[in-house]
Amino acid sequence: MIQKGKLYLIPTTLGDNEPLEVLPLSVKKVVESLNHFIVENQKTARRFIKRITPNKSQPSLELKSIDKYADALEVTKYLDVCDQGISIGLLSEAGVPAIADPGAEVVKLAHEKNIQVVPLVGPSSILLAMMASGMNGQNFAFNGYLPIDRADRKKVIKQLERLSLDKNQSQIFIETPYRNEKMFVDLKATLTPSTYLSIACDITLPTEYIKTLSVEKWKKEHLDLQKRPTIFIIHKV
Repeated sequence: MIQKGKLYLIPTTLGDNEPLEVLPLSVKKVVESLNHFIVENQKTARRFIKRITPNKSQPSLELKSIDKYADALEVTKYLDVCDQGISIGLLSEAGVPAIADPGAEVVKLAHEKNIQVVPLVGPSSILLAMMASGMNGQNFAFNGYLPIDRADRKKVIKQLERLSLDKNQSQIFIETPYRNEKMFVDLKATLTPSTYLSIACDITLPTEYIKTLSVEKWKKEHLDLQKRPTIFIIHKV
């Protein structure tokens, strides 16, 4: 009986820095051993693979996409190679797979097919921001993206602030980089002055910026967050 291949969850960098500056050597070794990958974007995935394993043959790579255009039925077949004893890698666009990432469905499928899932160590902007925030690392929640509509967004911000107070729970969320400035303005206008707000952007990059202040103090600060990947965390005390 052929032993099934494994699904490796392969982390990537959070920006344009050298992979081995933020990834352990074990990630490089796994990428070197694989030819089959499930990726969000084939172009950036090939670039990452080439950077971390320059000598790997690009024509030998078999890449399957899980972007918004991927056929749902076709995706369910991506792990079929594991039945032949072939292992496959799941690559995120940035950071770790399956966390704020469409790869979670592939991981769920692997468990249903009794395929061993192997998570590899790498940078998670969510956890790194939480680590550096000084907020409640014992009790926190990731809320993904907030509503685009401004009125709805402000309503959710107030809900998260109340939830933070009621549960002593730090609330984490993200925004599309080109809307960061609007988010920052709305946070300052909506949150109570005593609420703490942590902003972490460009994590692991040379331009990294992480700061936690009360909203009252943030109102005196001017930040350039435009097009910079950013994590927002609030905590009401």
